[in-house]
Amino acid sequence: MTHQPTQDERRPANDGRKAAARNRAALIAAAREIYADSGLNAPLSAIARRAGVGQGVLYRHFPDRAAVATAVLEENVRQIEQVAAEPGAGIVRVLGVLTWHQTQSAAFISLLHAEGAGGGTGVPAYASALSERVERALRAHLPAGHPLAGERDDLMVAVAMVSGAVTGPTREHRERRALAAWRLLGVEVGPVLPLED
Repeated sequence: MTHQPTQDERRPANDGRKAAARNRAALIAAAREIYADSGLNAPLSAIARRAGVGQGVLYRHFPDRAAVATAVLEENVRQIEQVAAEPGAGIVRVLGVLTWHQTQSAAFISLLHAEGAGGGTGVPAYASALSERVERALRAHLPAGHPLAGERDDLMVAVAMVSGAVTGPTREHRERRALAAWRLLGVEVGPVLPLED
């Protein structure tokens, strides 16, 4: 007669892939929070602590600082690309979503300064690539004669200028400053909202 183990005697199932997916999601969420406050140079150890995992777990998912930053910032850029791809979306709507991300995250502002401030020199490859994707999404909606449709670099220089104005203790304060900067540049911006999934 074979003994069937009772529920209490069974070994718990190995969560392997589920645990890995949960850890990755927790790391990205923690990095998003820390980067929003401190920018892209925040210590990776702080991200691991906030996620409730060890640094070894962080490095299993993300081999370096660039990989963590890319995973976090990819979502911001994806939303801007997604709204730019909506039928009938105009530059005003795309700038509204862009401005929302500017008011939310110091890390996103750092990304937009990667190329916009005349860069290229010393700019990490991931930041440059993501910045270029933002520029393409915006440029696709610029009508002729728009204030941002001037010289080749004007668009991202203007975005970097607005990013520089996005300072203050609250999101509302940062939003007011961003909208004031756009207004001073003669640019209309739609509602400052995230893209709804």
